[in-house]
Amino acid sequence: MEAYKRIFVIVVDSLGVGAMEDSPAFGDVDVNTLGHIFQAVETLRIPNLQTLGIANLTPLKQVEPAEISRGYYGVLREKSWGKDTMTGHWEMMGLEVKQPFRTFTENGFPPELIAELEQRTGRTIIGNKSASGTEILEELAEEKIATGHMIVYTSADSVLQICGNEETFGLDELYRCCEIARELTMREEWKVGRVIARPYVGKKKGEFKRTSNRHDYALKPFGKTALDALKANGLDVISIGKIRDIFDGEGITQAQKSTSSVHGMEQTIETAKGDFHGLCFVNLVDFDALWGHRRDPKGYAGELERFDEKLGELLDILREDDLLIITADHGNDPTHTGTDHTREKVPFLAYSPSMKGGGAIPECDTFAVIGATIADNFGANMPDGTMGYSLLCELK
Repeated sequence: MEAYKRIFVIVVDSLGVGAMEDSPAFGDVDVNTLGHIFQAVETLRIPNLQTLGIANLTPLKQVEPAEISRGYYGVLREKSWGKDTMTGHWEMMGLEVKQPFRTFTENGFPPELIAELEQRTGRTIIGNKSASGTEILEELAEEKIATGHMIVYTSADSVLQICGNEETFGLDELYRCCEIARELTMREEWKVGRVIARPYVGKKKGEFKRTSNRHDYALKPFGKTALDALKANGLDVISIGKIRDIFDGEGITQAQKSTSSVHGMEQTIETAKGDFHGLCFVNLVDFDALWGHRRDPKGYAGELERFDEKLGELLDILREDDLLIITADHGNDPTHTGTDHTREKVPFLAYSPSMKGGGAIPECDTFAVIGATIADNFGANMPDGTMGYSLLCELK
């Protein structure tokens, strides 16, 4: 018998709760995304997260640990060798990434790749460096609009990003160029985890603004995941935010794009008001994209408060046979040096109105307990080659 008819997994993108033991190997010393955000601001209210036990995971300056938590709480360690979006999400659903995705942060993309991309797209490429998406628009978007050139850039992630002005370049052309870039970067020496279309609007500096028509062209997972197992068993697998792109559609039965993290929570609340049987898998990207990478702890704190408010609305409408899991895919400490993700443990908060108790669960050695728990609940066998173990018995 299923313990839960519906499971909601919300990934608060980059909400790490303290350094992994191996974090120095990644250049991440004394990192703690959540803890350092609280140290950087005067006030930060997250009453709903507090009742779920988040302050029991790491000391928070303004929030006391819950004496009696509303559900179960713990931390997860990442077994895969990495600290990026795809590695974290793929591990949640059972895949161990042993070889990190290729990055081109220090020197940009090789001349051979740029030359072939120019030849195939018919566009001269400008940029080709690691940069913030907003900064590169301020630097190069006016030139791009005037010349028809194409902005290509990367980041600390394994990504190739292409900017396109929706009015002068056009979405169809942007997507065409990204599809070519995805084909080229399937070669082993150039292989990146994602090619990202970054559309924007505006005509001059100070006016440029990225739009919600972003599209990620991700690698397909190298094996079947818990999502495939659920789909094969006739269950709903609803993605909200960039989940569909992260898994390149594999194992997804319905996908909704979000314009912001608040919008993603609103979509989740509307989904909870309806009816489905299976998993609703949500990614809230603004924490990472808008605040973590830009090293803005105050902005991150404000996003946490907005999330907590929407979380309260979701908690109020959960049904007796619903299970909510809140977690993260990596850290991105906004007080740390550089603009890269940080290698951190992540939270595991679990709640259902039907739970008889609550409290701490032991620290887990992989994110994959999430996928294994979901599959166990629905009686779906995890695919061959996956990892993880179920926590279902602890979550009742």
